Amino acid sequence: MSKVWLITGASSGIGTGIAKAALQSGDRVVATGRNLDKVRNALRDVTSENLVFVQLDIADEVQAKTAVDEAVKQFGRIDVLVNNAGYSLLGNFEEMTTNDIEHQFATNFYGVVYVMRAVLPVMRQQRSGHIINISSVAGVVGLKHCTAYAATKFAVEGLSLSVATEVEQFGIKITVVEPGFFRTNLLDARNTRWASNVIEDYAAEGSAQEMWSPYHGTQQGDPAKLGDALVKIAEMANPPKLFVAGSDALAAIAPAVEERLQATRAHEELSKSTDGSF
Repeated sequence: MSKVWLITGASSGIGTGIAKAALQSGDRVVATGRNLDKVRNALRDVTSENLVFVQLDIADEVQAKTAVDEAVKQFGRIDVLVNNAGYSLLGNFEEMTTNDIEHQFATNFYGVVYVMRAVLPVMRQQRSGHIINISSVAGVVGLKHCTAYAATKFAVEGLSLSVATEVEQFGIKITVVEPGFFRTNLLDARNTRWASNVIEDYAAEGSAQEMWSPYHGTQQGDPAKLGDALVKIAEMANPPKLFVAGSDALAAIAPAVEERLQATRAHEELSKSTDGSF
């Protein structure tokens, strides 16, 4: 039986790649975005009765519920939710305003919260479903100038892995995807937000914009191939809880995880020494 996918941020990059891959596999897709003209344009080469477009600003909790209701109205169920929408706030932590950071969380973290909370009642009623939350290498590894972005992705990972233990009893699976650099609009000057305060002590190393902007358009990851991989994962009876996407992501994440293990082992006795007796 074909699956019904609800995909956030389907107007470009990874979201578009997943939507096309799901449609090519014979599944049905609800493609969402804040700007539906952009979503339609991104999928303009796809003509299918299995595709519908729904307005969704994930930072709006009411819109999240409305979009889920519309998806169920159109196709009767939701089998796979992909939380992909988001943007990047880059710069040194001290140079960010509190308002900047709050806005980053409003989209990248609370947007995921709102859509998950809207979808989970549907999946519970079905006693089945698969939630795929797009995180990042920055959700595992601390990266310079990525403080706020990384914080949201670490939060999404903690949310996902914890909720997974609560909903598995209802046949609902959750997979966290940790992509490396993919050819998306995440670093496009029109989409990226940069820290607005300037602190002279940080000036010598150059700006975040000088460091990150050259990567735009040169990333090695192919969103279409990631889409194909996620369609395969969605077909698995026991999908992975974590999926590292891209050789560059593997190269960054594997040593970071090993470093944590080494630190844990190095201080194992000190850790045990904190145990108390009753």
